[in-house]
Amino acid sequence: MLNFNLPLADLDAIKGNFEAVGLQTGFTLQQFIAQCIAVTVLFLVLNKFAWKPVRTILEQRRNAIEQAMANANRIKKELADAEATRLSIIQKANEQANALIADAEKAAAVRGEQRTQEATRQAEDIIKKAHEAAVLDRDRLLAELKRQVGALVIQTTEKVAGKVLSAEDQTRLNDETVRQLSAANN
Repeated sequence: MLNFNLPLADLDAIKGNFEAVGLQTGFTLQQFIAQCIAVTVLFLVLNKFAWKPVRTILEQRRNAIEQAMANANRIKKELADAEATRLSIIQKANEQANALIADAEKAAAVRGEQRTQEATRQAEDIIKKAHEAAVLDRDRLLAELKRQVGALVIQTTEKVAGKVLSAEDQTRLNDETVRQLSAANN
């Protein structure tokens, strides 16, 4: 246990030793108190004019950094939202483009079918008209041929008989020749 009842003589010895050390080192109680006051004043002055402004500046910087971090996070979120929106818009545009292409292909197929049908109809019309023209030409050529054959028969009969045939004889020979030619063609 500690004994706080030190004899007074010992305090005087300690005080003497303290003063001896102080003389050797240049330490005095007045200097010590003056230095304590100077350090306290220096501490108060530095606290008021240096540390408080430095702490205020550091607090402002910390707030600015926190705000910048919050803004960066907000910008990242907005950028991600914008990217998602962009991808959504691109996807919708691709879907619309695909739908337009499909519609165009359908319309082209329908139009192509219509053109094919129209070309087929026109070809059939051309064939029909050509057939009709061929039939008319054939009939006209047959009529011409019949007429010429009839004329040849009349001329041949006149030469063989040696006389000129009357109009009635020519008509009768002509009709008989046409009838025989018609029967031969059918």
